[in-house]
Amino acid sequence: MKQLTIFFALLFAITCSAQHSNSKKLDSLLNWLDNHIHNSKDSTHISKNAHKAIALSNTTKNSDALAKSYSFLITYHKDYSKLDSAFIYLEKAKDIYTQQENNNALANVYLKHKELLMVKADYAQATKKTYEALELYEKTNNKKGIAQCYAAICDLKYYERSYAEGVEWCDKAIAILEQLDNAKVELAETYRFKAFDQLFSTSNLEEALESINTSIDLYKELNEYGIPMMASVNWRGNIYKYMERYDEAIADYQANYDNSTKLGLERYLIPSLANTGHVYYMQGRYEEALPYNLKAIELIKKTGRVRNLWENYMHVSNIYESLGEYESALHYHHLYAQTLEEFKDNVIFGLESEAQAKYETGQKNATIYFQDEKIAQQKRTQILYIILASLLAFILFGLFYNYRKRQKRNQELQILNKELDTKNKQNELLLREIHHRVKNNLEMVKSLISLQSAQLNDSATKEAMIASQNRVQSMGIIHQKLYQGENLGAIEMKDYFINLGDGILDSFNAENKVKIECAMENLELDVDTAVPIGLIVNELLTNAIKYAFPDDAKGIINISLKKNNDATLTLKVEDNGIGKVKNAPAKGSGFGSQLIQLLTLQLNGKMQEIIDKGTAVLFQFKLNTST
Repeated sequence: MKQLTIFFALLFAITCSAQHSNSKKLDSLLNWLDNHIHNSKDSTHISKNAHKAIALSNTTKNSDALAKSYSFLITYHKDYSKLDSAFIYLEKAKDIYTQQENNNALANVYLKHKELLMVKADYAQATKKTYEALELYEKTNNKKGIAQCYAAICDLKYYERSYAEGVEWCDKAIAILEQLDNAKVELAETYRFKAFDQLFSTSNLEEALESINTSIDLYKELNEYGIPMMASVNWRGNIYKYMERYDEAIADYQANYDNSTKLGLERYLIPSLANTGHVYYMQGRYEEALPYNLKAIELIKKTGRVRNLWENYMHVSNIYESLGEYESALHYHHLYAQTLEEFKDNVIFGLESEAQAKYETGQKNATIYFQDEKIAQQKRTQILYIILASLLAFILFGLFYNYRKRQKRNQELQILNKELDTKNKQNELLLREIHHRVKNNLEMVKSLISLQSAQLNDSATKEAMIASQNRVQSMGIIHQKLYQGENLGAIEMKDYFINLGDGILDSFNAENKVKIECAMENLELDVDTAVPIGLIVNELLTNAIKYAFPDDAKGIINISLKKNNDATLTLKVEDNGIGKVKNAPAKGSGFGSQLIQLLTLQLNGKMQEIIDKGTAVLFQFKLNTST
């Protein structure tokens, strides 16, 4: 009896020691993430450490740490990776804080949501999320949170063109933050927002320069030289630009360009390139300006950061006009007019009714501003047409009759193109809504299966229900990525496999037991190919987690998918588990194996199983190139 007591005491001590060790590791990871989230030489470390923190949070059953880990992934995907993934982790963090009824943390998530929406230029929804956060902070009388919301409203007022009102909101935030301890980060950001609005709300640009230098000095005190500091330095360059202190402006833009290149932040090259081009244009150095703005447009389209696209189209149109290349000027002027109209709709006409009363004045100011812009735009379009028509008339005087006929045909084509463009946008909106509804329906099916499985006692039946739940989830993730992504017809497979793997590990509570790695380049596939491949990978991951690592053994599962030069796809899923006995009967019901075979035939593929220190399954699929 005494020996048994000693044994249990030792077991308890070991368990407590392991738990304490995991908690220390978790605290260390969260501290590292907090210090490197905005300033990391290798952003991949942020993703890896955040996923490690998620695994340890689940092991230690620490929901607060789990939500913080999700928050770090939100920032990571916003700053370094894909926006649609940021939205996925935001929902996970929001669910935790909602269950905890933690109003302060939930309000902070709403402010993160606002930042994501602003990157997509969805200012109406961003404003709504800001006021939702403010309401929660006011309930708890959180002074710092209230000040952050005031600063966020100041930021939004800049895009409403309500500059003077924005300065007032920032002054209210500053008055609160200066009375608080440990609020320098928020204070630095607020001074930056204030400088945004001051640049256009006052003729005294020295006031805007003073505010932005205060922001920069605060970041220096905090030893912050990453993304927040770069945003302030960029805006100081803008102030110098309008003060006609061009050399100082170029120096700030170049410093940010060098820092963005060093940190591997491709999307933060955009403002440096665009503003450098604008400075050269203002100086009359048109040939030098053009490559900068064209490169900025290329990166904007590549990264999906579209809120300043219209402005860069405008600059390129102006540059071509100044160079005498009127056809190119007219082409980019049309692009400018189109994207400005879309930008205007996001700022003015998409407002939610319950939030509109809180910023109706700003809406009117923005409407007036864009009406003036539209009048100026129409006048400039007329001037460009007149210049271009005069040049063509001079060159093609002898073919005047044919020229008039071509003009008439061009006008008809423009009308037709506008009609087709309208129909395309309607179809895109409808397709996005269909994907959204399909995802919601699949989520409901998954929830119903989960509820049903909870009532079951038979382990085999319960495993079959979990497998069905994961299959539904694999299809649901695809439709979620389709309606949240920029391309409605294709799926980025590496990011999809990562999200699929996270979901399957979570369903089997295997985060601290099995690690899933994707050793592959980014690859987009159409939905008809992505769905069966996703189901195949789902079955193989499920089988590996269930059978390859018995008795709590740990291991790694590798997934790779690549497109070959001969119009084929190669898929490989391998693990370092116990391996499979050749010709042994399938474990379980065998339904998963039948499903893999049917899906392989559907994709005109072949499957090969390799058993050597684990199990590897290799597929070769023939792509359909007939379309």
